[in-house]
Amino acid sequence: MDVRRIAVGSLVLGLTLAPSFAGAQTGSAGWTVPRTADGQPDLHGVWDFRTMTPLQRPQDQEKAVLTEEEVADLEQRAAERVARADAPSEVRTELLPAGEPVGGYNRFWLDRGGRVVEDRRTSLIVDPPTGRVPDLQPGALRQVGSLSEDLPSERPVRYRSGGIYPNGPEDRGVSERCLVGFNSGPPLLPGGYNQNIQLFQTPDHVVILSEMVHEVRIVPLDGRPHLPNTVQQWLGDGRGYWDGDTLVIETENLSDQVAGFNAGFTVALGTGATVHLTERFTRVDEDTLRYEFTVDDPDTFTQPITGVLQLQQGASPLFEYACHEGNYGMRNSLSGARMTENADTRK
Repeated sequence: MDVRRIAVGSLVLGLTLAPSFAGAQTGSAGWTVPRTADGQPDLHGVWDFRTMTPLQRPQDQEKAVLTEEEVADLEQRAAERVARADAPSEVRTELLPAGEPVGGYNRFWLDRGGRVVEDRRTSLIVDPPTGRVPDLQPGALRQVGSLSEDLPSERPVRYRSGGIYPNGPEDRGVSERCLVGFNSGPPLLPGGYNQNIQLFQTPDHVVILSEMVHEVRIVPLDGRPHLPNTVQQWLGDGRGYWDGDTLVIETENLSDQVAGFNAGFTVALGTGATVHLTERFTRVDEDTLRYEFTVDDPDTFTQPITGVLQLQQGASPLFEYACHEGNYGMRNSLSGARMTENADTRK
């Protein structure tokens, strides 16, 4: 993102509107939709999209909805895992053997959420009805990586985390390079930690600030056309409008350096250049924002993918995720690879 985008973002963030209840409509149980001064639903605030519900229905699970008993059991086990993770014994403090893999974060540092989605679905994907990513088109791009470095070279690395042998930073996933957050999309896909966004509104713009990598999407609402398809951006080119009380954002021109859809941190399907993404934000009560996304990419998938999740009103402010400033992992990966090469040449 260049300095001009940052300046514009700062301007828009400073122009938020005070909420008003003028013209508010009554929702379920007598709840009324709060509105901004210009009469649109008020979506301001921090919204948390953590959930235990996976993107895809597990292979050993065929039913679409869990029972209340199954949900209670899953959430109880999640609470027990959190309690164990908070124990001092779970915080990794020991020195690891020199030259051995260091592994990833342990449970203490992860925040995967402790609840399934409200309607107890077994997947965030609601269409296809299988709850899983549809079949790929013949010849569609598909990259599968890992956190190890023993994979054949394939550039560009479009998946979010992991990569191939690090000859340079471009050989690692785009989130490791601090270019795009691994859960911030678009579309939003829960995972890991820092699963929060903050929404701001003016009469002619909506701003989506993601906590992960502090990315900012500035979305015009004034009906202007999309940029030419030769102008690609990491977060795409979004254009928004109101469909009743639902904010709709349509995004094109994602970079061909990112996946069209991430079916996991290390699974990249298609390329962003062929995707048309539609997102719908609907405030359904004081504390809940319904989020629906549809990925339409006929070059990659045999049918579109639609997912639904509920975002909860956050209780805390966002914190800066200074990815580049604190990204010693990239430096260590590259310097470690150079040390290995030097050791090999001395044998």
